[in-house]
Amino acid sequence: MERCVVRCVPCESKLTISFNLDGSNKHMLREQTEPLGKVLSRIANSIIKAQNKAKKSKANEEKSKSEPPEISLCVNETRVPEETVNADAWQDGAVLHVGHLKYKVELNPPTFTLCELPSSLMAGFPVCPKLEVEFGDLKESKFRWFKESSPKSGDQDSWKEVGQERVFTPSNLDIGLKVMLKCTPGNGSRFGEPKELLSSGVVEAGPGACTFDNRHMFTQKLTDESSLRVVSYNILADIYAQTDLSKTVLYPYCAPYALEMDYRQNLIKKELSGYNADIVCLQEVDKGVFVDSLSPALDAFGLDGVFRIKERQHEGLATYFRRSKLKLLEQYDVMLSEALTTDPLHRKLMEKVSTNGNLKEKIENRSTMLQVTILQSLCDPSRILCVGNTHLYWHPKGGNVRLVQMAVALKHMKQVVTEKHPGAGLIFSGDFNSTPSSGVLQLVCEGSVPENHDDWASNGPEEQIQVGLTNPFQLASACGVPAYTNYVGGFQGCLDYIFVEPSVLQVEQVIPLPSLQEITTCVALPSVSHPSDHIALVCDLKWK
Repeated sequence: MERCVVRCVPCESKLTISFNLDGSNKHMLREQTEPLGKVLSRIANSIIKAQNKAKKSKANEEKSKSEPPEISLCVNETRVPEETVNADAWQDGAVLHVGHLKYKVELNPPTFTLCELPSSLMAGFPVCPKLEVEFGDLKESKFRWFKESSPKSGDQDSWKEVGQERVFTPSNLDIGLKVMLKCTPGNGSRFGEPKELLSSGVVEAGPGACTFDNRHMFTQKLTDESSLRVVSYNILADIYAQTDLSKTVLYPYCAPYALEMDYRQNLIKKELSGYNADIVCLQEVDKGVFVDSLSPALDAFGLDGVFRIKERQHEGLATYFRRSKLKLLEQYDVMLSEALTTDPLHRKLMEKVSTNGNLKEKIENRSTMLQVTILQSLCDPSRILCVGNTHLYWHPKGGNVRLVQMAVALKHMKQVVTEKHPGAGLIFSGDFNSTPSSGVLQLVCEGSVPENHDDWASNGPEEQIQVGLTNPFQLASACGVPAYTNYVGGFQGCLDYIFVEPSVLQVEQVIPLPSLQEITTCVALPSVSHPSDHIALVCDLKWK
């Protein structure tokens, strides 16, 4: 029996009816409150029009009026009265009769609303399809991967099955071959219409050894319930990697193809999936990359994510968490400049900043965001985390701006854990654009910065103010102070950190960074074997 797929959602005013008739797909959008008889008449009229059109195209054939076919909808072999409204008439298992044809009605079957393969496939790197399913669950869907038996064979019988998981990793033997995915949406024992996806290109050769391969040796297993693995990583936004400045001045040593987003995304997805992390804080995430690439991939590896774009920018911050261990409770994201100027919490600091017009204008023009995500442990609901993620002002002479931004961020998160989620522990990750000798690090790790700190004069006396700052948290750098987390031709240093409260979380393991030899194989970062100019920080934290 043919299929008639009906999508009918109570909160919507219309329903859709889809079936195949005489080789063409009929897709009808009707009001849920409309009588069934109107739909049946519409189907009959469309058949008559098609028949008459076909007759007109035949030469020298006499015109004759077609008789409408018998059309009805039956439930348990009993005709549904034509005055029945659509929402009640189209039941699962009903049978639509169109002349001698019969269609079994499938009401809200599992359906792929989005189904795509990435455009770039590389040997040794996971292929993660972009999938969205309605009335179903990806975990209950079926996946079958195939590869060509030989290049450009074009023969349907020449495909060889190579996998049945949601993610497929091609090998070197697959280089030069296209890949096909046959996926069927599922919901328990119920399955919807299968989709067949063919890769637009062939599997290409990978770069060989990557800077993160040895690091994955330390992260092969998931952490247990008493621990959390945390990653912080500036993944280099595509809008910055593709500028002429990046190609000719910042990263002239990097092969142009290795700066392309399609290429780098393969590396980023493999690197992140191999860490088996519970919390991943990313900076410089292009909005399109978050939606089209990262989220589909990390979802396949058990992570859900939230995104916060910078105002007036095309990139922002992303925080992912393992859904089998953590639950999203709330978000308290802020633009730091806006919080400073509008939130009474920062009134005293704003008064100090306002004494210097140049500095005030510079701070107000920054679109720096603070992403604040509240997560709750599923195995112990009393364990709640406030996860901060940020990317502070980048300019080498902007230490004064970063001090103000950090003060606002710390105070905002302190208010969240005091008033909104008392007792929540803090993890504060990001690219702070601050070296270990900076005022920002002194504020965070030593607890205060005096009003005469050198960073207040970081851009000369015309932007200088004098403010003493204190940190409302007691924090430590979980990964210590590496020699470098940013390694480019013109700069090598530590700018990225994962700050934690030692009273809440104890450092269990710090994943070693790539060796200097690995990083400088292609002069500096990024390179064909490393997707960013930064290096991911990875550590395991144990609940106290």
